[in-house]
Amino acid sequence: MSLSKWIRTAALCSALVVSSLVSASTTVAPTFTLPSRAGDNVSLESLKGKVVMLNFWASWCGPCRTEMPLLEQMHKRYSSLGFTMVGVNVEANTADAERWLKDTPVSFPVLFDRESKVSKLYDVSAMPSTVFIDRKGNVRYLHKGYKPGDEGEYLNQIRALLKE
Repeated sequence: MSLSKWIRTAALCSALVVSSLVSASTTVAPTFTLPSRAGDNVSLESLKGKVVMLNFWASWCGPCRTEMPLLEQMHKRYSSLGFTMVGVNVEANTADAERWLKDTPVSFPVLFDRESKVSKLYDVSAMPSTVFIDRKGNVRYLHKGYKPGDEGEYLNQIRALLKE
């Protein structure tokens, strides 16, 4: 293969890789409206223009319980900069979630996905699952599960998205 043909082939491959990265990072977040713990309905569309962290959780999930106070800290620290944390409880019966939240109060909105419709839209397969959505409404990062230390990566992603 000649050098010029090799360079053209390499350039084409590079363009394809860049193209797939751009499309992967600009997946439009599926829209939804869910009832909130406060009694109103909250739509993802109403949060456009903010960096949104959707956290799918359940009261029976140990890692969810561990990370919830950390999520509250992130929400308090960055909400004035255009960030919002949204908890999406996935339990059909919300009574357990309500009881747990009485002992571990949070200031961010908690929504109830009783029929798992939104969980299916976001292909949630692990508890907790966390989705970061940029100001334009695009899914940028997805985390499945939680282990201590993941909050450092969350903070890096929040800061990066807020800078955009």
